[in-house]
Amino acid sequence: MRIVVALGGNALLQRGEKPDSAIQIEHVAQAAPALAAIAAEHELVLVHGNGPQVGMLALESAADSTLSEPYPFSELVAETQGLIGYWLQQALTNAGLTSPVVTLVTQTVVDAADPAFAHPTKFVGAGYDEATARDHAERRGWSVRLDGSAWRRVVASPLPVRIVEIDTARILLQHRTTVVLAGGGGVPVLDQPHGLQGVDAVVDKDHVAALVATRLEADLLVMLTDVAAVMTDYGTPEQHPIRHVSAANLRAGDFPDGSMGPKVTAACAFATDTGGRAAIGSLLDVADVVSGAAGTQVTAVRVGQPA
Repeated sequence: MRIVVALGGNALLQRGEKPDSAIQIEHVAQAAPALAAIAAEHELVLVHGNGPQVGMLALESAADSTLSEPYPFSELVAETQGLIGYWLQQALTNAGLTSPVVTLVTQTVVDAADPAFAHPTKFVGAGYDEATARDHAERRGWSVRLDGSAWRRVVASPLPVRIVEIDTARILLQHRTTVVLAGGGGVPVLDQPHGLQGVDAVVDKDHVAALVATRLEADLLVMLTDVAAVMTDYGTPEQHPIRHVSAANLRAGDFPDGSMGPKVTAACAFATDTGGRAAIGSLLDVADVVSGAAGTQVTAVRVGQPA
């Protein structure tokens, strides 16, 4: 079976945790045995988020007085691909995976006319109180929004059009290589008459994972985060996990654009377009999410429902 697993940036660095490398490496190491077991039995592609990590790099770059100007977001995304890919490669090997693992620095083509550029929604970086966030916004030209109880920076998140390195990934999979692909949603690039050019944005890794899974004809798309399942009435005493659901019924729900919304959209799109299964759940439950015993399981038609 060919499986695409998307790891959320918040699964690697949970809400409220310091962005220390040791903390993130520990989270990766906790999930590595289950991921290694999956890779040993199946063709595995890992896509990862980078919101906390790229936000930290952007803040460091903006504060570096030796620079003429901060590094573009596209280049910071490439940096996080190498960093998180290294963590994943090492953790999988240390967990006993004997087949090759490789990280591809991946470019994702986006449309310059995408309306997302005018309406940034993607949360990146650390959380702040309102006064600090607004101070950053004024001094650094950021857009900021409330994310739960904290204020965070938001950037444009255009939809992916094409994965430049998708054919390379397909060849690697055919040779039993686990591929870390499109990290952070891929480096966002525009396809210009003079060639590819980086653009200041972060492509949502869940939308990219769905595109990767569709283009690679995967059997299963799994999106892992820091919650056990998609919840109705999330954050209230009435919250309740959704376990098995059709894409049509899940799509009818109301989920925030900056967090669960992209996962739901990506899961529904993959299930509907391919007839495959999609799942959303916790990084710590990865084996059960893959098997269907945990998380939210999404199919084109709900299990037990007539086709």
